[in-house]
Amino acid sequence: MAKCIGAPHTFLRRGGKPLYTVPILRDPATDRCLSGSLQIALILERLYPHSPKLFPPGTEGVITDFDDKFLRSVATALVPLLLSRIWTQLGDGSKDYFRTTRERIFRGTLETFSAPGAATAARWNAVREALESFAKDADVRGASDTFLLGERETYADVVAACWLGWARRMWGASTPEWAALETWHGGRWGRLTRAFHEWEYVDTPSVPDSAKCVCLVFVRLALLKRKRAPSLWAVFEPR
Repeated sequence: MAKCIGAPHTFLRRGGKPLYTVPILRDPATDRCLSGSLQIALILERLYPHSPKLFPPGTEGVITDFDDKFLRSVATALVPLLLSRIWTQLGDGSKDYFRTTRERIFRGTLETFSAPGAATAARWNAVREALESFAKDADVRGASDTFLLGERETYADVVAACWLGWARRMWGASTPEWAALETWHGGRWGRLTRAFHEWEYVDTPSVPDSAKCVCLVFVRLALLKRKRAPSLWAVFEPR
């Protein structure tokens, strides 16, 4: 799919084979296809320099480093907890593929990673520990009790709100686990995710929640940059 629409590859596999992943965004102003969350954000920032900035001057390196560290720590700890819930919301045509590939990657059945018990509790504790360093860094900066790098939102906040918003949608906002997460580190993560609530939905109320959730990054970027929704969005990598 990515090749057909002219989207660039996102990574190179070992051996140099290109890997195409989503998200993919087509910018109608330039008729250009962009790939990869961070890459899209940076390119949009440069294409539209007079729009509100998600990378304030001098922060591009800091935010790029934040993105890498957040993915390696928080996202790595969080994803196993969401696998079985992601699977239940997929269409029948994708369920087998998702289960087969993810169980191979994570070396266990999807349900194992979120089954009630000590192991799941330990995974949530790992998420809390992974978030702690980011909360401490924000507290040291002292610029905001909500945003991570300054007085207003940056792309770092988008990254955190996207992953945590996904967790809230997949796991359930009314669950004890999410209620606890909102209170961690002085309530910072609850405040951060609530600050992004208004950006979670595209303006199509008839679309099911499962189709609308998690689009924080691109709804946010599109609205800030272009005042419109993105042309193409998908949550999982193309087959």
